Amino acid sequence: MMAPGKKSKKGKKILKKLKKRKEVNLVPIEPRAIESDWWDTFWHKNASAAGSTIPHDEEEGFRYFFRMSKKTFEYICSLVRQDLISRPPSGLINIEGRLLSVEKQVAIALRRLASGESQVLVGSSFGVGQSTVSQITWRFIESLEEHAKHHIKWPNNGRMEEIKSVFEASFGLPNCCGAIDATHITISFPAVQTSDDWRDPCSNYSMLLQGIVDHEMRFLDVVTGWPGGMSFSRLLKCSGFYRLCEIGNRLNGKTSVMEDGLEIREYIVGGVSCPLLPWLITSYECDGSADSIPNFQAAHEAARSLAVQAFSQLKGNWRILSKVMWRPDKRKLPSIILVCCLLHNIILDCGDKLHVDVALPGHHDLGYPEQICKQFDPLGRIVRDNLSKYLQFREGKATPN
Repeated sequence: MMAPGKKSKKGKKILKKLKKRKEVNLVPIEPRAIESDWWDTFWHKNASAAGSTIPHDEEEGFRYFFRMSKKTFEYICSLVRQDLISRPPSGLINIEGRLLSVEKQVAIALRRLASGESQVLVGSSFGVGQSTVSQITWRFIESLEEHAKHHIKWPNNGRMEEIKSVFEASFGLPNCCGAIDATHITISFPAVQTSDDWRDPCSNYSMLLQGIVDHEMRFLDVVTGWPGGMSFSRLLKCSGFYRLCEIGNRLNGKTSVMEDGLEIREYIVGGVSCPLLPWLITSYECDGSADSIPNFQAAHEAARSLAVQAFSQLKGNWRILSKVMWRPDKRKLPSIILVCCLLHNIILDCGDKLHVDVALPGHHDLGYPEQICKQFDPLGRIVRDNLSKYLQFREGKATPN
């Protein structure tokens, strides 16, 4: 072993400096105050500014601004709390220099998604800057996407039986597992990013969203991220849901045997933009190809309209989806869309209610021409004919002699 050398004067100076620095670091830093009274401040500022359009009742006012009850809001805060407090709060302060509480951060993000207003306007209503709104909203989206993904899932057998029984009781359609539709989310790209793939039939740039809903308009499956230039039928065929159905891993439950002996497998209903498949039933063209068309057409349209209503509700509740998004990041946009779908389901899963008065007044894809898909599978025709015959048989039994 070598003997330790003598300490030089230079070494002593360095040790002295390090000791001093250590002592400085031991001095406690005074924590900033956290703003906890954000709702009172927000309510008094914004309720009076908006005038008669805002409900006078404070509870209803909360629903108006954030599309949910305070109880559901608290649940959402619990999902993202750890992420929103664990990251450095650099810049996340209000104009009085207080740190933003998790609740205020969630409120800012929800208001941005619900109103579709610019980051500047949203920031002004909360007393924060545009960059703070941007930073908070994206943090919230990342966190909710991770921690709330269980709110969109394909039903287990027990839940599916419940869904099928309600579809049959409400519309007379046995073994129906849901309804499918798709919509365009319009966007504005910088000129350097424009591409014909993203240009849709209305010459807008858009991203597609496909969803399957149950009897309560809850999303069971969503697909997004694909360019608006695709047809709805092409979008369906690019989805994981389509692949699972085609290999028999989805909509593969037990076949129902009707009173008249007809067998009907599990399926979902869709509009004329979808191909007719054994597991996806579309309406008849009005060419007299089935005797019982009126019964079937009415039942099919009523069930399919649930998906149309769900999209009108989604884009009405979360207005960021119904307004033209200004130069969004194409990599981030699917997450924004997915989180809006998650919020839609969370409201339902928490026993809260979807507000009819905020739904889009017209069709969710208003102005877009109806896409008609001519593709069909012969087995799909058999399933549809069996359904049509069953409804005719049922109608005959119900008619008194």
